[in-house]
Parts: sequence; C-alpha cells; structure tokens
Amino acid sequence: MRFHRLTGCLYFIVAAVVECPTVYAQDFDKVQISSEQVSEHIYMLQGRGGNIGVSVGEDGVFLIDDQFAPLTEKIRASISKISDKTIRFVINTHWHFDHVGGNEHMGEAGTVIVAHENVRRRMSTDQTIAFFKKIVPAAAKVALPVITFTQDINLHLNGDEAHIFHVQNAHTDGDAVVFFKKENVIHAGDIYFAGFYPFIDVSSDGSVEGVIKAAKHILSMINDDTKVIPGHGPLSNKAELTVYVEMLEAMRDRVRNYISEGKTLTEIQALAPSKDFDAEWADGFLTANQFVQILYEDLSRKK
Repeated sequence: MRFHRLTGCLYFIVAAVVECPTVYAQDFDKVQISSEQVSEHIYMLQGRGGNIGVSVGEDGVFLIDDQFAPLTEKIRASISKISDKTIRFVINTHWHFDHVGGNEHMGEAGTVIVAHENVRRRMSTDQTIAFFKKIVPAAAKVALPVITFTQDINLHLNGDEAHIFHVQNAHTDGDAVVFFKKENVIHAGDIYFAGFYPFIDVSSDGSVEGVIKAAKHILSMINDDTKVIPGHGPLSNKAELTVYVEMLEAMRDRVRNYISEGKTLTEIQALAPSKDFDAEWADGFLTANQFVQILYEDLSRKK
C-alpha cells in the first residue's frame, strides 16, 4: 500500500548491503523521477534516495540534495520540464550517499555545492555507517561542498530568502534544514521520515534527542499552511510532523526506561515497546526491532 512512498528508503537499505555494480545498473535503469509542485517556485522530486527540493525562477535553479550519480541525467531531464535555467547551487542536507551521490556530476558541471562543514569533513574521508555495516569511500574532490557553514547561511534567489540552518547531532552531526520564507516551504532532510520509523545514524553522532529537538524547532517555525518536504516519504505538513514527534518522544521514553531497569536489547525487543505504533510506522523501511535497536544503541551509550 505504501510502496510508492517508500521506494527511495528501501533502496537505502539495498545500497547499504549490496555491492554488485550490475544490480546498481539494472535498478537505476528502471527508476523514474516524479515531480510534484509544492508552491509557485518550489518542486519536490522523488526517485531513489532522498527527496530532492527544487527552487526555480529568474535567477536559475537550485537543488536540495541530488540522490545517486547514475540518476543525474534523469534528474536533469525532469528539471528541464519545469525550467530551462542552469542548476546553480546544490544544498546537501547531510553526507549520506543517497543524498549526495549526484554531487560529482553536479560539481563537474560547475554547480556550487553548499553544506555544513561536517558534511565536507565526512565526505573527505572513508566513513562507516555501522548499523548497516556499510563502508562509504571518500568522495572525489569535485563532489565536495565548496561553501560550508557552521550555523546558518541565506540564499537570496528566485524572489525568496532560503534560510539554511544547522541542527546539531540529529540524524547525523551535519544536518541542515532549508526554509523558503516567502514560499512557506521547508525541507527537513532526514530529520523527518514521513510515515515510517526513521534511521538515526548513531555512528555519525546522530541521536534521537537531536532529532526530536530539531523537529520541534521546525514546528516552532512553521504554521498550518507550511508544506514540509521530508527526507523520505510523501509531501507532508505541520500536523503530520507533530504526530511524528509524539511517536519519537514516546519511543524514546519507553526504551530509556527499560534501559534504566537494566534490560538488554533482546529483552526490550521481546517486550515489543512499539507495538501500538507499528501499524502506522513499521511499514517498509525499518522493522520495529531495528528501530528499537537504534534507540537502544543511542540511549545506552556514554554521552
């Protein structure tokens, strides 16, 4: 029922455990890029990997994330249907390969890549996503962000001010959120997985507390009319993001309480602390046990 919403996220898992180039080629050949108009000048593209935000207007095109390298031409073709302008900037919401894989092709074409400084730091060296046992090689120089920031930065393009700001130790240690003030659209990156349990990269210094804090900060900025582009999943809104935060807070509290009682991961999983949420949130990306494992690994580590 939700498969069309979860294709990009499912591929995150496949890409994390499959190394065969033939599989990559066959899968990417079948990918179709869909485009949804979010507001007058903002679109959301979906294919494989993280949702792409697109700003179009008289000043050109700028993207939020760019999925996988083999999809770059398909992404460009989709953008060409809504604008004939040059892609001037790409904003990376974090360093994961399903969001920055197209950087190399974009950089080669002269597109300026912008991200938090920790994104460039992590992309510059080999990284490990421990939960998926995935080693990610260092990116080519041309794929690295050339403009980095520590707290925030603004882009004044296409008649709007895009406020790009860092949220600390949430999905990773280099997350950025993009808020289009005039258009009233916000791209939350992987702070927000709309409709399913989120992956939190503890090995990249992510944390459930950081995700909750970041999501609450986003909620404080937006209103009932704001369109929320999640890192994965369908276009969303404030009400749905609020429910997501409530689920995260409840799951955090349950797992933390069991840890304080001295229970092991296996014991906690056997107690099924997420059972009242699973029908809504465990459909397609992380299983309930996987999500509990991530929370356990995060909440039981020494801070």
